[in-house]
Amino acid sequence: MRPDGRTPEEIRPVKIIPGFLKYAEGSCLFELGDTKVLCAVSVEEKVPPFLRDTGCGWITAEYALLPRATETRTPREVFGRRGRSQEIQRLIGRSLRSVVDLQALGERTLWVDCDVLQADGGTRTAAITGAFVALKLAVRRLLERGVLERDPIRSYLAAISCGVVGGEILVDLSFEEDAVAEVDANFVMAENGDWVEIQVAGEKGPFSWGRLEEMKTLAARAIDKLISLQREVLS
Repeated sequence: MRPDGRTPEEIRPVKIIPGFLKYAEGSCLFELGDTKVLCAVSVEEKVPPFLRDTGCGWITAEYALLPRATETRTPREVFGRRGRSQEIQRLIGRSLRSVVDLQALGERTLWVDCDVLQADGGTRTAAITGAFVALKLAVRRLLERGVLERDPIRSYLAAISCGVVGGEILVDLSFEEDAVAEVDANFVMAENGDWVEIQVAGEKGPFSWGRLEEMKTLAARAIDKLISLQREVLS
């Protein structure tokens, strides 16, 4: 039995509050158990230098932990992002770009801000899943205003963590589980079942290909549930 009573393949309770912020073009508060991430999308009518005069848009992300998102205070990253934050925000940006036709965006940048209000494991996957909702809302607003001629989003997208704890494969690890996991993985998947990114590490030793296949199967089922919840909220 898991600490919170879940079955191995069960994700934590999910709550999505769309339009959480008044001024952002798209936003949502995404809760996965006790992990809470505020996601906001802002539109900037310019692109990085390498995309100027190409007619192509860009999506980039920033990720940060609030000082008391964790049990002990985390200092603000006022002098630049730490390595972990940089790695996670690049993952968020890559994931979102994978399901968007950047040419259809035109020469504008969508800034995606993911701020972790409370962390209890799975913050990067929660950020990706919530960021997609905020992105969809921002694009919807641009379409309503006539800024975009067609929807550039090609597929829904979500992510979930998975791992091996005590020899058993578990989906959506809490911090308590993640801290002792033998294998730790993060899966990002598009709605059609294609994988966007898989991050996996043997924290306490190597793992077999069969174990990875088992994790992938459970993760896909969990992501299907998350995408259904996204669709429900955005309908």
